[in-house]
Amino acid sequence: MGLWARYNAILEAQPLLTKMSTSLVGFAAGDVLAQKFVNDDGAPYDPMRTIRLGSFGFLLHGSTGHFFYGFLDSKLPGTKPVTVATKVLIDQTMWNPIFGCMFFGYLSAVEGKSWDQYVTKIKTDLKTAVMGSWAVWVPAHTINFAFIPPSQRLLYINSIQIGYNIFLSFLGNKKADDGEEKKEE
Repeated sequence: MGLWARYNAILEAQPLLTKMSTSLVGFAAGDVLAQKFVNDDGAPYDPMRTIRLGSFGFLLHGSTGHFFYGFLDSKLPGTKPVTVATKVLIDQTMWNPIFGCMFFGYLSAVEGKSWDQYVTKIKTDLKTAVMGSWAVWVPAHTINFAFIPPSQRLLYINSIQIGYNIFLSFLGNKKADDGEEKKEE
């Protein structure tokens, strides 16, 4: 049995766990790439950061993606252009901001940040995350909802997500500027 056949057998037997695992890989890989090629602060590789991002992929992205896209497909079956456009619109105007709040909230929680720090992060970076998402996910989800079988949606998303996670990892780990000047003493 080839690798693809084995993957599909595992996906059929354990769909939620399989999707959570592929999300773990996608988020961890995106963070490793971000730390290696995007961050220019000279800081050494931070394995805990990768663990935080990978655990987000496993615990939240994979599980919520499984249920959200399953729900979306159950309520809007088919691949007619109007159905695809509706799914993309729902994904990008409703799910995308919710996902961003979950992403920044999870990172804030596992990093021990305060509620006020989380709120500042949302105010400073959620709009950037949502609008940055549109450039990637509108065309990606148009393909996703039109051509990818529902059982393979999260694998498709996670393959693209690796690149997008470089952006998310950078954004999620940059300091939020609350707009107040710090006084030097």
